[in-house]
Amino acid sequence: MAITASLVKELRECTGAGMMDCKRALTDTGGDMDSAVELLRKKGAASAERKAGRIAAEGIIGQIVAANESKGVIVEVNCETDFVAKDESFRKFVDDIAACVLENSPTDVDALSAMALADGTVVEQARLALIGKIGENVTVRRFALVEAAEGQVSGYVHGNRIGVLTVVTGAVEGPLGRDIAMHVAASRPMCVDETQIPVEVLTKEREIFAAQAANSGKPDNIVEIIIEGRMQKFVKDNTLLGQPFVKDPDITVAELLGRHSAAVKFMARFEVGEGLEKRTDNFVAEVMAQAQTG
Repeated sequence: MAITASLVKELRECTGAGMMDCKRALTDTGGDMDSAVELLRKKGAASAERKAGRIAAEGIIGQIVAANESKGVIVEVNCETDFVAKDESFRKFVDDIAACVLENSPTDVDALSAMALADGTVVEQARLALIGKIGENVTVRRFALVEAAEGQVSGYVHGNRIGVLTVVTGAVEGPLGRDIAMHVAASRPMCVDETQIPVEVLTKEREIFAAQAANSGKPDNIVEIIIEGRMQKFVKDNTLLGQPFVKDPDITVAELLGRHSAAVKFMARFEVGEGLEKRTDNFVAEVMAQAQTG
């Protein structure tokens, strides 16, 4: 596979590594982006955290929490441009979708597409009608729905682009639930605690830290201490309970919850476009194509 300048640029943006390091990594891995990132991390040339996905596609996050705080939903609906994301018709469609999910509890997006909105219009028909009106593709990408038999469902939306739902049980007082949701939006924890981190993620991180430590030239017993220290930091940085509370960094979220005899039982965080590729327009090619067909 040819190693192009754009491929090197993409790897640099993902890792923060130098241009030549990126080019060598891509060459050594046959142009495979994921393998190149892992290779750079093992060599210590990349930052410890790779962007999970390019935040690219446009759209907004919709959210509704029931008045009794027992049920809540967040939805992501995508469009092609930020201009359409601000359109009132598009925003109303997102609100209608969130209300439909809350009311009907669909199992997945396919089931949702066949359901009727409050005005009786089937979701898929409403989507197609909106596409015809605004001239852009519109996709109902995903939703998260939670209903709590106990505890408080809370939500937080930041700028219509990040949405969070949480369920907090125990002595939930005042803004605690919303504060936790706000923290999740800002700090992007992978999960609530260490037990929820996938084994394969922990295994890969340990392998990367071991490769980094081995390059230090230190004795084996010191290398093992280094690895364990980095693993502990990885867990703290990536779990909700281990992170410093965003509104009071002197305490962790676990300590905050402990003061209220509370616990987080559910957490969902959506960010518009995460993991999706952004459409890039080549206007020169577009004009050329139109000229040739015209």
